[in-house]
Amino acid sequence: MGDCSFGITGKDFVILASDMNAGRGIIKMKSDENKIRALGPHLAMAYGGETGDTEQFTDYVERNMRLYHIRNHNALLPPAASAWIRRQLAQSLRSRKPYAVNLLLGGFDTTTSLPHLYWIDYLGTKADIPYAAHGFGMYVALSTMDKWWFEGMPKEKGVELLRKCINEVQSRIVVQFNFNCILIDADGVHQLDLSASDPIADLSRAPEKAEVEVPNPIIAAPA
Repeated sequence: MGDCSFGITGKDFVILASDMNAGRGIIKMKSDENKIRALGPHLAMAYGGETGDTEQFTDYVERNMRLYHIRNHNALLPPAASAWIRRQLAQSLRSRKPYAVNLLLGGFDTTTSLPHLYWIDYLGTKADIPYAAHGFGMYVALSTMDKWWFEGMPKEKGVELLRKCINEVQSRIVVQFNFNCILIDADGVHQLDLSASDPIADLSRAPEKAEVEVPNPIIAAPA
């Protein structure tokens, strides 16, 4: 079926959007698949690729991020998380069972108050860029991003740019997509409703599945 995902940074936020199709070959099996996974309080990724590989790899990444959070009482920051994820893909590429997964990793660095967006592909290539796309969308939307993106853009302009990109996909690509969208800022991960007239005004917390809470560590009783 192909995938389609977008990432846009602004003054103090990152927007991630991904299609919700799941299928095999020319058959679409469902159109409500969530392809965005929250990895921490201020970190999430949009992913695409082979269905089995994406599920296994994203579960592996999410649990290791959670383990780091539990052990260190601090979530991994976006630059460090991107380096670790890239390393895992690079190592799997040199194994007999490489992961066929492409990622857009977005996060907000609470130490510097800066947003980060990383383009990572199945070959372990990583780039820190202001806007990005994976899948079918990259063929028709990168020129739109290049024209309308500007440094320090506010959230409203970011949503407007995302809608321009989705309109390009809907009008120029045969495959029709439904999109899931989140926004990451200093307050955490938020679900964006693109069907609303003003999604920024209606920001709500992401679903419980997307929230990452640190469980209390288990302390063994003395013998």
